[in-house]
Amino acid sequence: MTLAEQFSAYGRWRGGAIDAVTKLRNWLSRNDVGDAQADLRLQYLVDRLREDKLTIAFVAEFSRGKSELINAIFFSDYGDRILPSSAGRTTMCPTELQWSPGARPELRLLPIATRALQAPVSELKRTPEAWTVEPLAADSAGELQTALARVGEVERVTQDEAERLGFKVDPKGEEGLKPGADGLVEVPSWRHAVIQFPHPLLEQGLVVLDTPGLNAIGAEPELTLSLLPNAHAVLFILAADTGVTQSDLAVWRDYVTNGQSRQKGRLVVLNKIDGLWDGLREESQIQAELDRQVRTVAETLEVDEGAVFPVSAQKGLVARINGDAALLERSRLGELERALSEDLLPTKQQIVRDNTVGETADLVQQTRALLEARLVGVREQLRELTDLRGKNQNVIEYMMRKIRVEKDEFEQGLQKYYAVRSVFSNLTNNLLAHLGMDALRDETRRTREAMLESTFSKGLRGAMEGFFEHLRGNLAQSSAEIGEITNMLDSMYKRFSVEHGLKLTSPEAFSTQRYEAELDRLEKAFNRQINTTLTLVTTEKHALTQKFFETIAVQARRTFELANRDVEQWLRAVMSPLETQVREYQLQLKRRLESVKRIHQATDTLEDRVDELKQAEAGVLSLITELEQMQAAIGQALGLQVEAVSAQSMAA
Repeated sequence: MTLAEQFSAYGRWRGGAIDAVTKLRNWLSRNDVGDAQADLRLQYLVDRLREDKLTIAFVAEFSRGKSELINAIFFSDYGDRILPSSAGRTTMCPTELQWSPGARPELRLLPIATRALQAPVSELKRTPEAWTVEPLAADSAGELQTALARVGEVERVTQDEAERLGFKVDPKGEEGLKPGADGLVEVPSWRHAVIQFPHPLLEQGLVVLDTPGLNAIGAEPELTLSLLPNAHAVLFILAADTGVTQSDLAVWRDYVTNGQSRQKGRLVVLNKIDGLWDGLREESQIQAELDRQVRTVAETLEVDEGAVFPVSAQKGLVARINGDAALLERSRLGELERALSEDLLPTKQQIVRDNTVGETADLVQQTRALLEARLVGVREQLRELTDLRGKNQNVIEYMMRKIRVEKDEFEQGLQKYYAVRSVFSNLTNNLLAHLGMDALRDETRRTREAMLESTFSKGLRGAMEGFFEHLRGNLAQSSAEIGEITNMLDSMYKRFSVEHGLKLTSPEAFSTQRYEAELDRLEKAFNRQINTTLTLVTTEKHALTQKFFETIAVQARRTFELANRDVEQWLRAVMSPLETQVREYQLQLKRRLESVKRIHQATDTLEDRVDELKQAEAGVLSLITELEQMQAAIGQALGLQVEAVSAQSMAA
């Protein structure tokens, strides 16, 4: 099975998960056993599944065959090249190929002049007027080729203008763009490109990221700080005849590994092995030379030899278009695709599976506890009313007094519950005061003012380092407040379980560790790209301030946005079970009292009420069975055994 076929299967698997979760959501609502918080959680889960993307980035210096490799792996079914792939530079700006439901086939180009706006690409994506948009004829390979060739457009500007746009200029062309004889510098016409067309793989959530070469890639910090680190897989392409050049090594160290030891999902491709097929060497000689290149590349890049894949993208594309199985095998494209499918898709699928099972199992357990509490209440009423058969009015009055005492005791307990709600609200406000976006905006403003007021590089460095210190402090305070909320709710859950028989388990814990790890990654990138003596001394203050806030601060904001979204989801989840069961217990007490009152007033209603309760008991048991079936259906959709789902539910 090709990578394309496996990815299509992954898309169908995810669609089945969406259907199963949606059925659970509708079932909860239809049977009145959910609440607004449960509905929000399931809607959020469905939205995440629908928006689930799998990003594969292709990174290399110029003329290594990135675009040809993309064509060969993903778009050979068009019968021609879709992305421009010719000698020289073809991809001059970061280019995303994607598709969103309801979108129109189009090419969106962000002018290079927007680099002067001090706004990251992620923000400009929300500003349609900043982009040049061209419609695409998605069913015509020729028209697609013509339109997509625009990502390679360039323009010539002065050296000052090039530097203002973020490009390094080097008279030798070694550390930056080399000026021409006229003193002008060739720069990309576009800062970023988004290609949207309804290819089957893109419809399933695949995002292909094609990147420019070294000098252009370094001009867009967002690419190196966000897009590449967050890609699920990065294919680093080298030329088989040259191996690892100095510029290749710079791209690998600065942008692919980015100072991280992580190798998962980072594959090296030795492209253009067909250059060795000169007809003069035997296959054994060719294989020996390839083995030698693989060893050398692995040693230079400090990766396992198993992560280096010799291929011929061009021959693989030709073979697929012509249906030549022998040539396809010789191109070795299938070996790379198998590695991608084995390394990438199962890992991604497991993450999605764990998230889906964890969220639904928690809600199923919560709903089951509610139904079991309802069943206990119905059976308690049934037992009480059955015991009243043949009893006199004094016994019935005693039963009424007993239920009223229970109701009074529960209402006294509710005062503690309302007090906890008040404390919970205060702690939540404190938590969001440290973790919220207002706190981040205040810190960003303080840092910007401190940087602009600094006279020397020491002050600039202190302001930027202080930015990280304050954000870590906010996360530490948030973590402490999360711990206080968890402990308080844990005590309350136990109290209500013991005193009133509610079925409540300890609230789920929440950790800020992932956000702290992301800050660590950002600080390493900051120390490597900005916080160096050379950069601080040679970069003008306003330019340095702009660079810091266009790159580091933007990524920090995204981290805190994610933290806010996750903690708000957690706050809803931890309070919901207690609220739901308190409401259910109140309702059961009310029903018990009303039943006895009715019987006190007219004893002939006793048997009718007993029959009603028996029907109610059967109804609750039926709902519990249906809930188990819903859980089993989700497990089946996710490819889990029913026993495994139940085990995860019990552990949740």
